[in-house]
Amino acid sequence: MAADQSCTTPFGEVSEQTRAFNRDLLRRLSLLPDQWSYPPSVIRERRAEGLGPFPRPPRSPHARDIAIPGPHGEVRLRILEPRTRPSTGAYLHLHGGGWTLGAADEQDPRLAEIAEATGLTAVSCDYRLAPEHPYPQGPDDCEAAAAWLLREGEKLFGGNRFAIGGESAGAHLAATVLLRLRGHAGLPSRFGAAVFACGCFDLRLTPSARAWGDDKLVLNTRDLKMFVRHYLAQGDDPADPDISPLLADLSGLIPAHFVVGSADPLLDDTLFMQARWTAAGNPAELAVHPGGCHVFQHFDLEIARASNRAVEDFLVRSLALA
Repeated sequence: MAADQSCTTPFGEVSEQTRAFNRDLLRRLSLLPDQWSYPPSVIRERRAEGLGPFPRPPRSPHARDIAIPGPHGEVRLRILEPRTRPSTGAYLHLHGGGWTLGAADEQDPRLAEIAEATGLTAVSCDYRLAPEHPYPQGPDDCEAAAAWLLREGEKLFGGNRFAIGGESAGAHLAATVLLRLRGHAGLPSRFGAAVFACGCFDLRLTPSARAWGDDKLVLNTRDLKMFVRHYLAQGDDPADPDISPLLADLSGLIPAHFVVGSADPLLDDTLFMQARWTAAGNPAELAVHPGGCHVFQHFDLEIARASNRAVEDFLVRSLALA
């Protein structure tokens, strides 16, 4: 499925740049050793040292780290304020990595872009990672970060314009946090916008995730199964709505921007979640970029630049109305 390099999709024509990138990415990743031959802790160490399959983005010298209390101990937050304009609120970012990999300081350049384009201080959460800290510790940390931001953010970040979002597992965690906050009067509505990029919303695996197969365009079916296996402890039910937000009651939530590439195993997750989000009465917009691989926004591609600008535009528009 991933190797299909046809020029057109139901979502439009795939550019030659995107097709060439996918061919090269598939070739390069197929030559690497099986990442699951190492424990996740080793994979994290290699990524931190810049030895993974993708270059590690530079850390911003302007970022600062703070720690807040959480239910399982301190939660570290990485703060990137806009440098060319006043801060008028905050964007709570939850990183991807299959609940197992990733860190708050691995996307400083992109978060700095969001801060400058929107006037929102980027607050990235270093939540606890599986398998050392399985569900519910990761989402518990993210919920603590969100509640803290809504309590303290106006005083600390210059305004009450708040948004939440993430990519891949981070999009899943952002949806989970919003559903949890809905149980607290007024809290979810204080977020004015949500960004869900290439999210995984059903840990039972949607049809596109199950049918994808072995082709590794960043992610394949085996990877998804392994991430879920690490994230959930024995006895956890992936049909629990706190684990698979696609299965939750989605009423009473906030405007959302859903974005995915058509060459992503998690395509159905975005299509299904956006449809259910809208059917529950929440405003939502959907962007499917032809030929985009999983988290294509991280790569030097025209579709990545278009997607990132659309996210910034959505945040500005939505928070102006909030």
